[in-house]
Amino acid sequence: MAEPVIKAENLSLTFETNDGPVHALKDISLAINKGEFVSFIGPSGCGKTTFLRVMADLEKPTAGTITVNGVSPEAARMARAYGYVFQAAGLYPWRTIGGNIRLPLEIMGYDKADQAERVKRVLELVDLAGFEKKFPWQLSGGMQQRASIARALAFDADILLMDEPFGALDEIVRDHLNEQLLKLWAKTNKTIAFVTHSIPEAVYLSTKIVVMSPRPGRITDVIDSPLPRERPLDIRDTPEFLEIAHRVRDGLRAGHAYDD
Repeated sequence: MAEPVIKAENLSLTFETNDGPVHALKDISLAINKGEFVSFIGPSGCGKTTFLRVMADLEKPTAGTITVNGVSPEAARMARAYGYVFQAAGLYPWRTIGGNIRLPLEIMGYDKADQAERVKRVLELVDLAGFEKKFPWQLSGGMQQRASIARALAFDADILLMDEPFGALDEIVRDHLNEQLLKLWAKTNKTIAFVTHSIPEAVYLSTKIVVMSPRPGRITDVIDSPLPRERPLDIRDTPEFLEIAHRVRDGLRAGHAYDD
């Protein structure tokens, strides 16, 4: 069997603060395989984003191990193994949409012809063809997030790390972007790690759902979804969907998600 794309073993992370240590993650063990769509769900402060940041080499674990593509997160970052999509689109207002997507390509030293080809391709992938010369303020919030996803895809990393990218959007836009993200995943076969607070979003998108407890963040359940990869939105009304959502909710309760 192929080595997991991301593998954590007994991983812990403690932040030292003026008020004493903060145990953000504790004894996390998890394997994410190639082409999986893995959602992380849990209450605020449970370490979901921290775990994503560890994968991205933005935080260093204080115990245990983690590998990305069989190497350290630092080596994976240097090899440009992943794209990262933040909660806010983070687009520079003085650069066009095309200019924002080109930015990492410019930094990485791609030639101009390659940059232009990649920008064109990823704009088509996220259904923003024709918007290259627009500025961020001319686009809706949902379109800005799609541009942010395009930027993360521009250099063709195999792994996409997504930190609540749709959390600030209204439900109708969010549903639409969930559908588009599944289509994008089907087209590209990326491995996706996705942080969310929404049970329906986690169940709708994922092949695997990781349920986390409040701090110190631990994994209380890992659910392999039996749903087919092709998922119309109305799959959310099926008994199978509701059964998985119920199990996620039970896992959150088991982790004392509502305790202070």
